[in-house]
Amino acid sequence: MAYQNEFLVTVVVFRQFDKVFDNKPTKSPTHQTHNILEMAVRAQFENSNEIGVFSRLTNSYCLVAIGGSENFYSIFEGELGDIVPVIHTSIASTRIIGRLTVGNRKGLLVPNSTTDQELQHLRNSLPDSVQIQRIEERLSALGNVITCNDHVALVHPDIDRETQEIIRDVLGVEVFTQTIAGNVLVGSYCAISNQGGLVHPRTSIQDQDELSSLLQIPLVAGTINRGSDVIGAGLVVNDWCAFAGLDSTATELSVVESIFKLHDAQPTAIVKEMRDSLIDTYS
Repeated sequence: MAYQNEFLVTVVVFRQFDKVFDNKPTKSPTHQTHNILEMAVRAQFENSNEIGVFSRLTNSYCLVAIGGSENFYSIFEGELGDIVPVIHTSIASTRIIGRLTVGNRKGLLVPNSTTDQELQHLRNSLPDSVQIQRIEERLSALGNVITCNDHVALVHPDIDRETQEIIRDVLGVEVFTQTIAGNVLVGSYCAISNQGGLVHPRTSIQDQDELSSLLQIPLVAGTINRGSDVIGAGLVVNDWCAFAGLDSTATELSVVESIFKLHDAQPTAIVKEMRDSLIDTYS
């Protein structure tokens, strides 16, 4: 049965502003000062709201899975193309690139199953400043077991020591073994940027405080895609924009825009609204 390559997108909120980057891609013709639309966007990849499965977003590049609709690509390229490259790729001959890769402004890690052709394509397409490395790791769905921003990585407790060293070297981050609300799949149950983070709704206040201290960013417990706790599958975010699954509610998007500082909204009232909603959901 043919896929319905239809893309639905809603621009939720935007504000034009000037931002100075210290991490522009060397291949980009843009300079340090950019006019950018700061926003959250709802999107669907074919019939899936789990757009974090099919994309990987950082402050210096964006990966999108091959085989989607032109509209899916055009929204990423329209919002990011003048600032960071949007790279169409597969990983290990599959489209679940967001679950198989992990990266930040400085680097990209891919599993050993990545083909030579895919690796060369990525090397040719990424900014010169981004280091890419293929790694041997038993837990090969790297996006499920690692989450990071440009400074800190949280990793599955069973990840190899050698892999942790590679994460430190290639991504230039501190590495901490952690769980999120008791879940070892740290990449699946949170999304973080340099500005903030969204974590599993059952993450306790004590755990949020501990994680926030490690990451040095504010965190909030919440959901995406109308109550889904698999945050990493339904949301990709960098320091100035976010893409969330089409099912995400207005309240969920307000929390995303607030905690990741995507506009001037004050988080207090929004987070209280989200907590009240979660209490109702999980009571």
